[in-house]
Amino acid sequence: MSQRDGYEHGVPSWIAGAHPQPAQAAAFYTELFGWQADPRGEHLVCTLRGRDVAGFVQGEDAAWRTNVWVESTDETAERATAAGGSVVTAPFDLPGVGRTAVLADPAGAVFTVSEPDPHRGAQVVNEPGAWAMSALATPDLEGAKAFYGAVFGWETETFAAGDIEATLWRLPGFVGGEPQQPVARDVVAVAAPGDAPRWDVDLWVADPDAVAAKAAELGGSVVMPPTDTPMGRRAILADPQGATFSISRVVPA
Repeated sequence: MSQRDGYEHGVPSWIAGAHPQPAQAAAFYTELFGWQADPRGEHLVCTLRGRDVAGFVQGEDAAWRTNVWVESTDETAERATAAGGSVVTAPFDLPGVGRTAVLADPAGAVFTVSEPDPHRGAQVVNEPGAWAMSALATPDLEGAKAFYGAVFGWETETFAAGDIEATLWRLPGFVGGEPQQPVARDVVAVAAPGDAPRWDVDLWVADPDAVAAKAAELGGSVVMPPTDTPMGRRAILADPQGATFSISRVVPA
């Protein structure tokens, strides 16, 4: 399942870095993960082995955004507002991608949704150098459960992850992930309590210590040094423009 050609309604399908200087951001990540940057219209798409892995767009504040594949962007935006969320950018047609909208949940965590046409989302996932999972940090987990359940049909399961309680977002009927992942294969994202509402992205790497050191050499910073967790060895990094992301080496099941 590491190579994909499209996703199902309600499944996170793409990550994009919104940066004041997207070209410089892309240069950092291509050096860090061995990606290639490919200008496409108004945005940059990075590839791994010739397959799309992430994008970069213009944004005022540096941050990673997670996109969810939907059958109708307009209807999803309406469901989001009905569930107490807000529309940050109304649905619009993005050349080379599809009909897209920027939304926020009731706590303020921002994400995007799109009807991909012609873009098919991330074509490589769950392998070193590629996106593996997105995680919601929220001060209102119960409110988030109600919101994302109403908008996407996600269900939840809570489990202990070291000293914190984490929540799995599940989409019944979805088959994704890899056999070596220590979570069930209908999991689409995770959530945990957090003061600042946001969607974070995690990328798999073979050696978190080496990648963290390289990120610092390239002008980024290490927010949390590589640490062994119940889910594997993990670090939180920031790129030179301040966007944070995590890297993980996942423990085989």
